[in-house]
Order: sequence, then structure tokens, then C-alpha cells
Amino acid sequence: MILRHVTSLCPRCLRRLEAVYEQDGDTTYLRKTCPEHGSFSAPVWVSAGPDMSGAPSFASWARPKSPSYPARPGASLTDGCPFDCGLCPAHAQHTCTALIEVTKRCDLVCPVCYADAGNKNAPDPPPAVVGAQFKVVKAASGSCNVQISGGEPTLREDLPAIVALARDQGFALVQINTNGLRLGRDRGYAEKLRAAGLDSVYLQWDGVSDAVFEMLRGRACMDIKRKAVQACATAGLGVVLVATLARGVNDAELGDLLRLALSLGSAVRGVHFQPAASFGRYPWEMRDAPRLTLPEIMRALALQAPELVRTEHFHPPGCEHALCSFSAVYARTADGAGLQWLPDAGQNCCPPTNLPPVAAEGARRARQFVALHWKGSGKPESAQNLNDDFSRFLSRAGAEKRFTISAMAFQDALNLDIDRVRGCCIHVARPDGRLIPFCLHNLTSLDGARLYGDAPEQ
Repeated sequence: MILRHVTSLCPRCLRRLEAVYEQDGDTTYLRKTCPEHGSFSAPVWVSAGPDMSGAPSFASWARPKSPSYPARPGASLTDGCPFDCGLCPAHAQHTCTALIEVTKRCDLVCPVCYADAGNKNAPDPPPAVVGAQFKVVKAASGSCNVQISGGEPTLREDLPAIVALARDQGFALVQINTNGLRLGRDRGYAEKLRAAGLDSVYLQWDGVSDAVFEMLRGRACMDIKRKAVQACATAGLGVVLVATLARGVNDAELGDLLRLALSLGSAVRGVHFQPAASFGRYPWEMRDAPRLTLPEIMRALALQAPELVRTEHFHPPGCEHALCSFSAVYARTADGAGLQWLPDAGQNCCPPTNLPPVAAEGARRARQFVALHWKGSGKPESAQNLNDDFSRFLSRAGAEKRFTISAMAFQDALNLDIDRVRGCCIHVARPDGRLIPFCLHNLTSLDGARLYGDAPEQ
């Protein structure tokens, strides 16, 4: 049964193709045929079958939005999406989170790495280039959230100065994406980052056993990651645990990971799940990838932690395309070990409506929500704009008592949907000044060719 017609790319030659979402038994697939390279298929939604009771259907998981085009496009519309990113005038969503990659170096060589970091000798961009990228993002996207990424950003000795450059631009949230090894090893390092203006740590954490870390990260590192969380808590930094998920590797540990996150204390603001996508570096053939779909993650959480989570707690995003993510907001119980679902919190972030909301409003609410709830202790000055009901709701939220569960399904060359790309709100700022949706920035063909290669400095 064909459910929807969309546009995609050939995963081998990256030419634009017509594609369909097609239901086959319990699974909805994205299917397409290249006249030169043949047919391709990838599962995108599994919502029926054994143990899937209560999971949302493909048809029900939708949240249409009125597009919100870039006020200052960074590229002209010449060849059409996805070949004119910059952002081009046809992009339908503002930036919610901008990523700045400050190094390609890494002290891990993870078998799974979206950035393919740690095996390149490219020099770090100088502080002047990074500072210019912050300014470009601020001019194009205003006070969005910024994530300083890599590679492993803590390998830069000048990272506190880079954090200060971001803080000087007045972004709503300044966050680093890190494996946590230096935070857990170097006494006082978390305090230096906090003093420079860091708000939040997006901490790689894939499971509850060192066997999972050995498989996905190449080494056991649970103990040092625990020390990293303790250091962040002492420094007043908020922490989000980020788990890359692969079928048969760690999908049986979701409930235990959720309980572990709660046990680590109120500095941990939530858990974010990322089903593995096949770009960058990965140890499987793309066609044989151990894919997990969003409804399977929802259902696994409900089955493995029924005292904490139910599938009906989760809602589609108000910012990015509905097929890209889910989330839910909870209050911690008094003992810190339990969760109470807050349906109104989720509705305030992403309110349902009979009319398609304007995409820009969804982006505004999403970045405000993330900025407040993922920050550490202290006053969230840049999120405290109290001129509307949503802002006043956030100011009363008590972030240290809240906990978020979320997931983001990135796209690779097999399951790319151009409609999802046009609705993307997570953009990588490149040294040449362009903003590229995250999945397109990392997209690689079956042969390893990148859709967007390394950009020269502007």
C-alpha cells in the first residue's frame, strides 16, 4: 500500500529520484528506483507486530506546519533541494540548533561516528574562523541554541575561549558535544568551561554495560563517564545523556539506561536516543544496517520501563519534520528515581492545533524549551523572556526537577526524504559561512562519496 509520494536520492549516484512510503506488513518502507543503479528500500516506521501494541501508526504521526523561509538565505536556488544548501530560499524552517565543528581530532576512534572523526590530520580551525561562524549564525538565526562539536572539542586547549566567543554572541544555549573523557579525568576542567559561559553538556552514553561501549566506542569507559557527570554537577552544568542505538547491540538496555540516568542525579536533564544512521563511519554495509525506527524505541521504553514510560506520553515535534523525532516531558518524583508525565509541558512546547502552525513559532518554542531544560543551575537569563504565556510557563518549570526523554532519527542515503530535509532545524555552520542541515552535511553514498565535502574557509 503506497502511503505517500516524496522525493529522495539514489544512494549510489546521489541523483534526485521519486520515492514512495509503502506499507508492507508491519513495516513502512521508503522505496525508490534509480534508472542506472536499480531499486533501494529502507524501513522507516514499524508500528505493528509482536510487542508493538500502543505504538503510533505512520499515518497518525504527523504535525503539518506552515513553512518559515530563511530571512537571510545563504545560497541561491539553482539546482534544487538538496543541492543548494546554504540555507537556500526554499528551506522551510529556521535554525533551532546550530552545530559548530571545532576539530576533527578525537581521543576515541569509535566504530560508529557520524563525523568520521579521529582518523584525519586536518588542522583545527583558528579561533578567528570559529568566531566568524558564530557571527554568521547569529546574523542568520538570531538567538538560537549552539552546540560546539567535532571530533572531540575538549581536545582543544582553547575550548574555554571558544565557549566565551559563543556566549558573547548571546545565544540562548551554549552546549558542547563530548565523549566526556576529559571532563571525567581533569579536575576543575568543568568549572573552567562553566566560568567561560557553558550551559550544557551533550554527553555520549550508549548503555549500562562496558560491552556496549566496547562495541560502539572501541573501549570500556563507564567509570570515567560517571566521573564526568559528577564533575558537571559540581560545576553547575546541565547534562543530557545521548545514546546511539543499534539493533541487537543496546536496544535491550533502554529501560536500564533510563533508570541509570535518573540515578545520576538532577544534573542529568534527560536522555536523548539516536538510532544509528549510516553516514560518517559505521561497521556494516548500509543496506544491512541494524536500523531501529522511532516507534520501536517508544515501545521498547514502555516495555522495559513500564513504571516510568508509556507510549502515549510521546508526541511529534513542533519544530522539525514529524518523522524526525519524538519527545516527552516529566517531573522527577521526590526520591529522584521516578517520573511523573507532564502532558501540559509537552503541549506548551508543541501545542496541537486544527490549523498548521507557523514553523518559525515551533522553532522558537523548541529552542526556548531546550535552552531552559538542558541548562545547569543558575538563572537562565537568555531564556527568561517573559512576554508571553509560553515563556512564563518555562520560568515556572523548575528545570532541575524536570526530565526529558527524546529521540532523533537521522537520515542517510537510503532513507532520505527531501521534505524532511526542508523541515530540518538542526544546521551545521561551515567555515565558508553556509548553514547545512545536519543529515545533508554528513550524507555519504554507498561508495563513501559525500554530498557536501569539506568547505573552505570564507
